Amino acid sequence: MPGSATTSARRRARQSLATAVARARGAGTFSRRSTTPLKPAGRRAMTGKGVGQRLWSVKNHKGGSLWRRFTARAQAVNAWSMTDPSAIRSNLEAIKARIARAAQAAGRAPEEITLIAVSKTHPLAAVQAALSAGQTVFGENRVQEAEQKFPLLGAKLHIIGGLQTNKAKDAVKVADAIDSVDRERLADAIEHAAEAFGRLPELLVQVNIGDEAQKAGVATAEADLFIRQMRARFGAQLKGLMCIPPEGQDPAPYFARLAAMADVHGLAVRSMGMSGDFEVAINYGATHVRVGTAIFGAREGLV
Repeated sequence: MPGSATTSARRRARQSLATAVARARGAGTFSRRSTTPLKPAGRRAMTGKGVGQRLWSVKNHKGGSLWRRFTARAQAVNAWSMTDPSAIRSNLEAIKARIARAAQAAGRAPEEITLIAVSKTHPLAAVQAALSAGQTVFGENRVQEAEQKFPLLGAKLHIIGGLQTNKAKDAVKVADAIDSVDRERLADAIEHAAEAFGRLPELLVQVNIGDEAQKAGVATAEADLFIRQMRARFGAQLKGLMCIPPEGQDPAPYFARLAAMADVHGLAVRSMGMSGDFEVAINYGATHVRVGTAIFGAREGLV
């Protein structure tokens, strides 16, 4: 009967989902903090078939203790191997060795380069594994996610993503550095929050070095004036510049341009270079490189 077949299908889906939950708990990736309850298992229960598979979709579900509420974003990670402390330690060692080689090839000391481990969308277990391996500086895009992971860890936290003005107060509370200052309204919000909390994180101006319409950052034609304004407003807490070069192009000219801009303004920090191009960035004077995928694995597409 059609009704019986549907019931059986739903029962099989629930069993698959229960298996996925048990595996997630065993791997230490199951999160109880949440905003969105689970979608009914009979409609779309996705089990991880390997590294990087989304565990399940998220909507509404009413049920027993098995159906915990959790954040879909925190689950959109490489669940099975990239919370493995030994894998993360090995990845960090490999990245640090590459940083050292790139620095030496450029006639620089490896100690001049700070590695920012980009932990956005990866679970707390992955951050803790990196901390245990000696990594102390991390980068997050979303303030809400950073608030959930970092307050008790004792690590240095950079907010590296585009920051909304209504999140500036939270960013000032939780971050040691905000790397994406790119407009006056955001600077106003940061200043007001700093006055309220009595603390001002280190700040970087994000320059839209390729003048790409879809990217955050101050336009290159306006960058010099904006940097001077931010220097006058924030003084020594304005530490430097950050950029992301256009995808699919040779990043070298863009890195060189940002380094020259930092030199003109006497700014020491140049945050440029990610997993695919940080060695080039080091050759052009990067002091901070932002590496996520090469440490924690590829990120899943988000729900």
